[in-house]
Amino acid sequence: MTIPDSGFMMENEASCLPHTPEEEKRIIDELTRQSEANVKEGNLFYVISNRWFSSWKMYVEQGTGENDKWDSESQHMDLLSSKINRPGPIDNSDIVEKESEGGGGDLQLRRMLMEELDYVLVSQEVWEKLFDWYKGGPSLPRKMISQGGINKNLMVEVYPLCLKIVDSRDNSQAVIWLSKKASVQELYEKVHTIRGIEQQKACIWDYFNKQKQSLLNASNQTLEQLNLQMDQDVLLEVQVDGNYSSQISMDSTGNELALVTVEPSRSSMTIAGGPTLSNGHSMGYNNNLLQGSTLSGSASTDTDDRPYVYNPMKKGDKGGLAGLQNLGNTCFMNSSLQCLVHTPPLVDYFLQDYSDEINTDNPLGMHGELALAFGELLRKLWSSGRTTIAPRAFKGKLARFAPQFSGYNQHDSQELLAFLLDGLHEDLNRVKNKPYIETKDSDGRPDEEVADECWKNHKARNDSLIVDVCQGQYKSTLVCPSCAKVSITFDPFMYLSVPLPSTVTRSMTVTVLYGDGRGLPMPYTVTLIKDRSVKDLVEALGTACCLKSDESLLLAEIYEHRIYRYLESPSEHLSSIKPDERIVAYRYSKGAGTTRLEIMHRRQEKCALDPLKGQRKLFGTPLVTYLGEDQINGVDIERAVSTSLSPLRRAVKLHSTKENGSTSEAVDEPSNSYNLRSMDNTELEEASSRELSFHLFLALDERGHTCKPLEKFSSLKSGKNIKVFLDWTEKEDESYDASYLENLPEVHKSGNTAKKTRQEAISLFTCLEAFLKEEPLGPSDMWYCPRCKEHRQATKKLDLWMLPEVLVFHLKRFSYSRYSKNKLDSFVTFPIHNLDLSRYVMSKDGKPYIYELYAISNHYGGLGGGHYTAYAKLIDENRWYHFDDSHVSPVSESDIKTSAAYVLFYRRVKSGSNTGEGDASETHMAS
Repeated sequence: MTIPDSGFMMENEASCLPHTPEEEKRIIDELTRQSEANVKEGNLFYVISNRWFSSWKMYVEQGTGENDKWDSESQHMDLLSSKINRPGPIDNSDIVEKESEGGGGDLQLRRMLMEELDYVLVSQEVWEKLFDWYKGGPSLPRKMISQGGINKNLMVEVYPLCLKIVDSRDNSQAVIWLSKKASVQELYEKVHTIRGIEQQKACIWDYFNKQKQSLLNASNQTLEQLNLQMDQDVLLEVQVDGNYSSQISMDSTGNELALVTVEPSRSSMTIAGGPTLSNGHSMGYNNNLLQGSTLSGSASTDTDDRPYVYNPMKKGDKGGLAGLQNLGNTCFMNSSLQCLVHTPPLVDYFLQDYSDEINTDNPLGMHGELALAFGELLRKLWSSGRTTIAPRAFKGKLARFAPQFSGYNQHDSQELLAFLLDGLHEDLNRVKNKPYIETKDSDGRPDEEVADECWKNHKARNDSLIVDVCQGQYKSTLVCPSCAKVSITFDPFMYLSVPLPSTVTRSMTVTVLYGDGRGLPMPYTVTLIKDRSVKDLVEALGTACCLKSDESLLLAEIYEHRIYRYLESPSEHLSSIKPDERIVAYRYSKGAGTTRLEIMHRRQEKCALDPLKGQRKLFGTPLVTYLGEDQINGVDIERAVSTSLSPLRRAVKLHSTKENGSTSEAVDEPSNSYNLRSMDNTELEEASSRELSFHLFLALDERGHTCKPLEKFSSLKSGKNIKVFLDWTEKEDESYDASYLENLPEVHKSGNTAKKTRQEAISLFTCLEAFLKEEPLGPSDMWYCPRCKEHRQATKKLDLWMLPEVLVFHLKRFSYSRYSKNKLDSFVTFPIHNLDLSRYVMSKDGKPYIYELYAISNHYGGLGGGHYTAYAKLIDENRWYHFDDSHVSPVSESDIKTSAAYVLFYRRVKSGSNTGEGDASETHMAS
């Protein structure tokens, strides 16, 4: 392949070593751009260890400024002089498994690796070029495949399907890897390669759970369509003398298991009429729903891949107590499914005939297939007694329409819940043709009118069981910080994702400096809740330093005697401020001006060989003030600098000597550290009029590497940051006390560790109130103000307007940022009975909003290898059960409140119903 002639090396030239780092980077960047412009199914990508790739990136990006932040010009030069060595051969040994026995020489990735953390994906062209330069390996090619139903997504299949071949002749096993998009014919060919058996003499069975499920006839059907799972068994039978050697599976009693062969293309699923279950619901199958639907399964075994046949339960068996088999890190799915299949309105709906409501034409849905798959699974779980169900068919449908769940990595139960509820809604949407409706602004109209209009518009396009049961409405109020424009909308919601406010406090020490020279720097220590924002820190500091109504505080982080960054976003989380950082707050009048002046301090280092030579080095804490003039000149800057330094001027007084009566000038010693000395307007004017002896230099670039004497500039443009350097000499040290600008305290001293106890439990009401609290939008979530015609960081306030019959609370235990992931294990106390939310609902419809808990999705462990389970209540039985994949056991109601609670499911109690006992008092915990 030839690189286009645009300053890049040609291929024959690029193969010649050595390259410069810049040349390598240019070539790889161009190849990457070309491959990204030609992405299509079937393209090859290669997996490379991130450990090696990161070292290569550091090598090729050295000196470009892309990976480096130089703290000073001298450090910049030092790092440039110490070049990063060229990496050795490509080394993928840290991400591959050892060769599996009987695996045919295939090398596979270690399980549970994460992209960008453990490995990176590069195009075939990039891999070939890197391999040409560096050699090494091993080579790990992966194909790009398409996933999804209507809206297909392209993704690289990093983890192919792993199948274990069981040879019926000697029970030996071999492991093979194939793409989930591979056909059964390719499976036969792979087996022929490994075992050397002619295809005509081989017979391969789906041997899921060590039981013959169906015969895999050589065809173009894909392994994905046949619902073959990661790490499952397939049985190989070989024809000998016209007969197949076969190991017949036995059940626990020693009887041979019946063999069923399914033709998926001919199967159909029906749900109307039929016999009655023990719970009184009708279950049957007279009318075909969708011809050709491959929703197969059997309630009488532990798989759901055969046509549904009603299996009368044994005496004493109860519906809803079946477990779900873990198909490989699918506990997250099993947890959400158990909560949903124990939701009373969904149970009533899917155990009846819902064929008339299947929407096969909705472009936003899954042609009804997801609703049918869920309904079929729910029916099996409610008719199989205590027999475990393997939800293979459901997972196959789910992966088809939600590719993010197609692999076998751990996922989030709430993420699956959100997708499934939305998918069920679209598949069951009674609206066949959605009308176009233009949204209108509230324009001061009464809330009731606007809310009713918004809900009617929503129902005109969205009308399903899910909307009827699971959707509520909240009021969203946005206020523009510039023009005070108020925008009110009423939006539907399916669940409430509420934050977990921390009860652990954090002490923070911040030094407050006066930008206008009114006083000396003063450190203040404030204590805040850990999960608060910069806005809360500013408010606490303002209270501590007695900030006046016409004053403001500007937070900044100081690093290497420079201002590293300003903390100007009110919504920035305090977790971004590390304990060892040094934070200052500049105090200034609100009308001080728009041009920010940064004043940095330098001293000349003494040189042993030549006292007149030596590098100027930064010291102390920068000062910040504001200039209000339209045209700024050197005199304005000198005056502002003199005013800012005035509190540091040493006190001087005259006294007489008794020997000759003459007077002499003496300099007092500095006063006690941080002894606040305020200056009035007269003193400030005198200070600013004093002649400034400092040499001032204006920084010409952002980092101050280039600067010129200030007197060379007659005027400067206002409205932007201006940076100046003050060069201190012995004369200035005699006149000013620089100690106040040095030894800046850290934000948090070690030793004062925060203590967390069980008594610091968080109430669900506290979480809800944090969700409803007014807060500014993040910088990446700006609101377009229709009046300003610009994006603004508006404040947002949510209020509950209408609550649904089934109310789901998602406790936001997981937090993700670009640099870190975290889980909160805080214990959240929540009512089981009598959850009264009436006072939180703004609409005056007169309805009581009292709820009762009926299911919980739990998450145990950390981010990497956690485990999901569920608690669910059988309403008719008024008893709780623990669903841990295939294991189902009764649990006491007093034991279901744990710090693992992740998603809470409540149903509204009808008037006059008995809501239970025990925690009515909790409804007033947040009052």
